[in-house]
Amino acid sequence: MHLRLSDQELATLVEMVSLAANVASWNQKESASERLAAFEELESKILEKAAHFGLGDWIEFDEESQRFRVKQEMEERMFYHECYDEFRNESFWDELAVRMADRDLARAIGFAAWEKLSEEDRRARTTAWEKRYWEEFSKCGVERVVVVTPPGEG
Repeated sequence: MHLRLSDQELATLVEMVSLAANVASWNQKESASERLAAFEELESKILEKAAHFGLGDWIEFDEESQRFRVKQEMEERMFYHECYDEFRNESFWDELAVRMADRDLARAIGFAAWEKLSEEDRRARTTAWEKRYWEEFSKCGVERVVVVTPPGEG
């Protein structure tokens, strides 16, 4: 297969595969290692080709991992880095709100009843809690989040 890409399209492709590889690297399940390796191998292959076709200033070979990567100083200025950071940030707050709302629901109806609910039913019943947590986190971040240690544990 042959692709004809403009310089800008090649730059966009480099960013896209790097973003995908970065996101995939968060999957630490043992069963994901083969698929993760496939992402990393394709990223390295595309980066190697891109280095030969005008993006050599962006790309370097990493001896330790034995693959090509976007140079750190370039990565920090690229759009995909901004997307990656935003994805991680939004995922953190969303997951925190969902987990806390789930905890509140389990406390309200009992763990046994909570366990019997489908994920869809849980989400439907926790909407108000999630919204409240989301508003809190949007205003205050983690400033007012505390961990209360049960008596006798610390």
